[in-house]
Amino acid sequence: MDDEEVWFGLEQEFTLFNLDEKTPLGWPVGGMPSRPQGPYYCSVGPENSFGRSITDAMYKACLYAGIEISGTNGEVMPGQQEYQVGPCVGIDAGDQLMMSRYILQRVCEDFQVYCTLHPKPITEGDWNGAGMHTNVSTKSMREAGGLKVIKEAIYKLGAKHAEHIAIYGTGNELRLTGKHETASMDEFSFGVANRGASVRIGRDTEADGMGYFEDRRPSSNADPYLVTGKIMSTIMVSEMYS
Repeated sequence: MDDEEVWFGLEQEFTLFNLDEKTPLGWPVGGMPSRPQGPYYCSVGPENSFGRSITDAMYKACLYAGIEISGTNGEVMPGQQEYQVGPCVGIDAGDQLMMSRYILQRVCEDFQVYCTLHPKPITEGDWNGAGMHTNVSTKSMREAGGLKVIKEAIYKLGAKHAEHIAIYGTGNELRLTGKHETASMDEFSFGVANRGASVRIGRDTEADGMGYFEDRRPSSNADPYLVTGKIMSTIMVSEMYS
């Protein structure tokens, strides 16, 4: 298993609120935005992007701390943001994500903004939840013929879908409904460039015949050690006991 050098890239979504812990950044107090979600994703402009200064400050602090942070973006729901950690090898992904969460909270303290990792902080209305999409790649997946290895791993994940859901975060049933770019937690699915699948294969991975896959099921508050460890134990099972 050591020869496979498993890489993880973790996408940490989070939601920023005013200190009342009820009003997301960019929302009117006691109400909802006048526009539906859509224009806020990867957006620019004061009417679309809320919390960029916080995410930028957190990004710089993570770089200073030696975290393998690789990007940030505004998310689908106004007030939601995301950053990415990795690729990291094995358990280092959990170490780095947990430290990045600490740094995020310290930065929000400076800005006097409340940050939650709840996967569905707004349950009323047509708003996306928050996840910790987990990108996975082994050495065999990154080499010629890797797409076959990726699909074999996905079949193994599907066979243990319920076991994974059980440790993929609390409150995830509010998020994994089959709506808002999620698959239902009651069914396992995968597809190419499909944001509504449990596991997604990227368009570039399909075209190249090698690369990585994305497990879209983990919630934003999931334990990264449990998630990455469970994925490794599931997809490497034949290699471990052959």
